[in-house]
This record gives sequence, structure tokens and C-alpha cells, in this order.
Amino acid sequence: MYLHIGEDILVKTDDVIAILDKQILHSSVITQEFLEKKESIISNLAKGSIKSVVITDKHVFYSPLASGTLKKRSQQLSVLND
Repeated sequence: MYLHIGEDILVKTDDVIAILDKQILHSSVITQEFLEKKESIISNLAKGSIKSVVITDKHVFYSPLASGTLKKRSQQLSVLND
């Protein structure tokens, strides 16, 4: 199944490695270093403020949707697959 992460972008749920809340961006040095290394594959989907980060095996997305919203959407998709 696919997960809508903002700005008409769909990501295959099997490719999602992590969905991080925006608060972790500034509170973790390790996360900041990771994102600096992945700068070439980051896509900012948020026209305003970033609410979450979606990490896949090939891409990193800054999403305008909250991590809780994305979690609920992914859980709804897994229920539909059963």
C-alpha cells in the first residue's frame, strides 16, 4: 500500500524506515548529522513549517503532516490489507 505524506506524494509503506517528529530534529545531534549527510536526497514537501520527517531507503522527506497523522494513516492502511 501507499502512504500520502503531503504535496501529492505517495510513498510505498514497505519502503518507510522511520517517521520522526519535528521535535527530534533539533534535540538530537545524531539526527542532525544524519540529515546533513543525506542533504542530497532530502525533499522538502512543507511549504510552511515542517512537522515530521519520513525516511525511506532511497529518500528523506520533510513533511507538512504531523507524525501522529502519518502513523494513523499507516495503521489504517494495514487494517485494510488484512
